[in-house]
Amino acid sequence: MKIVLLDSITLGDADLSIIGNEGEFVTYEMTAPHQVADRIKDAEVVVANKVYFGKEEMDSAENLKLIAVTATGYNNVDIEEANKRGIKVANVKDYSTESVAQYTISCMMSLMMNLNRYDKSVKAGEWGTSDIFTLLKYPVTEMNGKTIGIVGYGAIGKRVGEMAKALGMKLIVAKRPGAVYEDSERLEFQEVLKTADVLCIHCPLSDETRNLISHKELDMMKKKSIIINPARGGIIDEKALTYALQNEKIAGAALDVLETEPPKDGSPLFSLDNVLITPHIAWSTIESRTRLLEGVKKNIKDFKLGILKGIGE
Repeated sequence: MKIVLLDSITLGDADLSIIGNEGEFVTYEMTAPHQVADRIKDAEVVVANKVYFGKEEMDSAENLKLIAVTATGYNNVDIEEANKRGIKVANVKDYSTESVAQYTISCMMSLMMNLNRYDKSVKAGEWGTSDIFTLLKYPVTEMNGKTIGIVGYGAIGKRVGEMAKALGMKLIVAKRPGAVYEDSERLEFQEVLKTADVLCIHCPLSDETRNLISHKELDMMKKKSIIINPARGGIIDEKALTYALQNEKIAGAALDVLETEPPKDGSPLFSLDNVLITPHIAWSTIESRTRLLEGVKKNIKDFKLGILKGIGE
């Protein structure tokens, strides 16, 4: 069985032999759209993260039986077209829960201690010219006793909640506008915005959640509150966030995702010192990437055994 991995660069230094041992294995660091057809023409299994598979790509691969996505999301595959052709599509769920939760808590700690600002101040020589032993330029606050509000209470949101409660925080969970919930413990979205000291976004991007946080929502938040988004760019209106941070409507933000990735034209957010921005790495601990490959391996094995249930079947 020939297995072709089309974008190994997205897996970094993870051990590719985890899936490579499942068949004849060919790997490419990156694959441009015009290269896909030639590279998958005799593959039975294709493994990829962001490479797109539509009708044209599937036409070029007569032997293709399985598209194994190295992610939870699978919007890079035309599921309806794959199902028409009997091509199974499989993703990997929950592999990054610990990684994203750790990232979220790390950002929370950094912002509440103003670590990024103090780091820049020290390196700029400000501590060296201080009249006392310390430099008390920016406020620092404790997590204990503060309230964390979570939007999106799936596996990641729940794990963040567990970690936050272990650090002495109070947990509240938001009802996302337009969603229906069976439990009664969630609070109205607006109430969470007004109450939370830290607002964490862990919901998927959809038509309902695009620009979920914009001017109106940011105006509801406390001036000393912070917002953290390791979920998807587009959930927070970046223009509104820039305005809120510039005008100290909120105290700070941490973003692992942006509306456009990578941000080749930059962003007004880059000039602000009260926002942390990282390059979509919250998911990417080596442990997380190893779990991801183990999940792909299981999907391939289940496919071989004839027990894999593909997406949309």
